[in-house]
Amino acid sequence: MKGRLTGVGTGPGDPELLTLKAVRALQEADVVAFFCKKGSAGNGRAIVDAHLRPGVIELPLVYPLTTETHKEDRNYKEPIAAFFDRSAEDVARHLEEGRNVAVLSEGDPLFYGSYMHLHVRLAHRCTTEVVAGVTAMSGCWSVAGLPLVQGDDILSILPGTLPEGSLAERLAGTDGAVIMKVGRNLPKIRRALQSAGKLSQAVYVERGTMASGKVCRLEERDESPAPYFSLILVPGWKTRP
Repeated sequence: MKGRLTGVGTGPGDPELLTLKAVRALQEADVVAFFCKKGSAGNGRAIVDAHLRPGVIELPLVYPLTTETHKEDRNYKEPIAAFFDRSAEDVARHLEEGRNVAVLSEGDPLFYGSYMHLHVRLAHRCTTEVVAGVTAMSGCWSVAGLPLVQGDDILSILPGTLPEGSLAERLAGTDGAVIMKVGRNLPKIRRALQSAGKLSQAVYVERGTMASGKVCRLEERDESPAPYFSLILVPGWKTRP
């Protein structure tokens, strides 16, 4: 295919954390594609709004479903796989016609990013570049002013979708931790942290780096579901002054 595919990391939310390289990729793109829910352009599109050039083609890739069905359910897996196949072909049509396509990815494209589903389907067929983005976790620990790990500390990055027992076991066996995919898993995560003896250390960050963001001790947060842009930080560095 004649066009170039670029995965563009848009960072954790603050438009000022968009990299210079990401801005250049957007300005060179003929097409800007972005994942979103029905009825919303998505956070990634909002972050880059000021940098889209006039006349650029916008390609929304609208999820057929999100969290209403369990990720292990056949009724989730099959529609989502078909969606990514279809999205890859939608992008491929532009690449075949010689257009450069930038695909937005909140945070970093290859770190829990939807872009990677297009990358594995298209990278062997076209010229590809990935523009690294500031990750949600680094944005959040910076906003919280929370040193996370130091020296020989081990850092674990855990999805909150893990079973409670697995979460507790992994939390007990690490120094610092970042727990992502909080959402409706918050009560389960809280219990796992309590079992691992780390609940009192845990810090909750919601919409980190965004104007509407908040930071608090997890013990002070209620049990209601967390928004999409939220995570939990568990600091290591037990010998800190």
